[in-house]
Amino acid sequence: MRRTLIGTAGHVDHGKTSLVEALTGTDCDRWQEEKSRGITIDLGFAHLDTETEDGEPVRLSFVDVPGHERFVHNALAGLAGIRFMMLVVAADEGVEPQTREHLAICSLLEIPAGLVVLTKSDLVDDETLELARLEIQEELVGTPFADAPMVAVSSRTGAGIEELRQALVERADEAPTSKVEASRPTRLPLDRSFHLPGLGVVTTGTLASGRLRTGDRLEHATDGGAVRVRSLQVHGEDRVEISDGERASVQLAGLSLEEVPRGTQLIEPETMPRSRALLVRYRHLSDAPQPLEGSTEVRFHHTTEEILGRIRPLESRSVAPGAEATCVLYLRRAAAAWRGDRFILRRPSPATTLGGGTVLDPEWRKPRGRNLSAHCERLRGDLDQVLQEWLEVAREAGLSTVSAARRLGQRADALHERFEELRKTGAALPAESLADHWVAAPQIAAVAKRAKGALRQFFKKERMADGMPKAAFVQTVLPRPAHPLADDYLRWLAAGQAIVLLGDRVGQPGRATGITEEESDLAQRIVATYEAEGLTPRSPAELQRQLGAQPKIFEGLLRHLTQKRKIVRLPDGLFVSQTALDELKRSVLADPWEEITVPAFKERFGLSRKWAIPLLEYLDAQRITQRRGSVRLVLRARTSS
Repeated sequence: MRRTLIGTAGHVDHGKTSLVEALTGTDCDRWQEEKSRGITIDLGFAHLDTETEDGEPVRLSFVDVPGHERFVHNALAGLAGIRFMMLVVAADEGVEPQTREHLAICSLLEIPAGLVVLTKSDLVDDETLELARLEIQEELVGTPFADAPMVAVSSRTGAGIEELRQALVERADEAPTSKVEASRPTRLPLDRSFHLPGLGVVTTGTLASGRLRTGDRLEHATDGGAVRVRSLQVHGEDRVEISDGERASVQLAGLSLEEVPRGTQLIEPETMPRSRALLVRYRHLSDAPQPLEGSTEVRFHHTTEEILGRIRPLESRSVAPGAEATCVLYLRRAAAAWRGDRFILRRPSPATTLGGGTVLDPEWRKPRGRNLSAHCERLRGDLDQVLQEWLEVAREAGLSTVSAARRLGQRADALHERFEELRKTGAALPAESLADHWVAAPQIAAVAKRAKGALRQFFKKERMADGMPKAAFVQTVLPRPAHPLADDYLRWLAAGQAIVLLGDRVGQPGRATGITEEESDLAQRIVATYEAEGLTPRSPAELQRQLGAQPKIFEGLLRHLTQKRKIVRLPDGLFVSQTALDELKRSVLADPWEEITVPAFKERFGLSRKWAIPLLEYLDAQRITQRRGSVRLVLRARTSS
């Protein structure tokens, strides 16, 4: 069955609701106030099952929107999801203010198709009817609906209703129900919610993308709360599954009625970002009362939601009527949006439609150190340009495929090939530390420059060192958000010969240890002394005084010998030769004991507690012993160091 979702548009009292009733037999005015006042206040819904001339079934679903200027905010909630505009103009009154405003809104929302219905044709003569046609044609010039057909009808007499039905069926192909592919994540903006005795919370909305099945678990886009779909109905018919473009009643579990007002979006879990700052491409209406200047308070209408915020031009001071510009929207609460989403902006008071546009980046942060004009231009480009810009703005931390997919409203597996293309062109590098994570290639050069500078500074102070500790190198060279990629950066820098990896240290390519012949002789004397004094050597300060060495040179040599593993630093600032520790390990493993207590260890090796505890902790770290309460078990599986 072909399906088309049609929305009415037009001025108050031009006969929109009567027209839908003439087509479908359904009165869309549900409230007593609507009936008593004779105007539509809120959204109404109806449908017509019909068929083409070839007998193919067609379902026309209608969203009837209010035409009064006070209820444009309600109209926007209905127009946001439609695929086909039915602009209704009374032949006896012609184009009125809300005719123009609704037409402008439908144009800004890029509704893909539409037609014009001249209602109340029975109240005018042929000449007046023709004048009304000419007026509307003139009004449509410059809009996406300039070539839209017109049908004159009378809802009272039924004249033209069958012709209109046929025109809607014929035009159904021009307004496909799947404006976005069914493969995109599930997204359901809600336009109504109510409580039914025995059923609980029931909501209605048009499925904007994906598929929805009974039992599916969704996420509340505003607060991330979980919700389960109990049942589905489409125009009173129980369904197990619906696809994008279909209107449905959805019975929910997991949320109270207060948690799902109009404007709520239910989404597939973890598929949509939430942000209070959106980068947008905005078009100011040509009949806007004044230019958009500075920071302007607005109402942001997006899908069925409405949020207060402020808009500010990013590349210029103002936006003239009829002009377009890249702007930033700062919202009072977070919005859940995808790149490419359409929106409308209205002035809060007096309520007037200002313009609308497209979301360029639903999770925007001002980029550091980048030209804003160039940044905006790239984000207005194709998908590859957008991905590359996001990668470069992410700097050293890089960008995950999942994160990019969330901003684009796509699935991560669909984006993987695009990142692979960027890799082939040399624009992106895949990380190994994090799955499906990418870094812009230019970042490696920037990090390499910092790495070389950090190593120069380190070796200027540590002339005798063979390398900088990895942990210190990472802390110095990489911003904290990039730390999970530290191993990748070390690998990339080493491959580019910016650094040399020396175990747990980082060195400079081609650098020899800066130690003189005199210092080498002093180093040998230090090692010889520590080896001769075994497990209880004198303190470094005593040895430095005994050897008559300068303090800075002696400290540098101690670090140098520690890096060379000639001397080992124990807890509490104690130093012991590696030779003495190797002999200790052999002795512990050779003795017949199964477990060691601190007193027994002290007695066996003639140690004070000052030395016994650090030495036992060293043996624990080397997996020679294992602490169990107050004793150490000897791990005899280890027979060598």
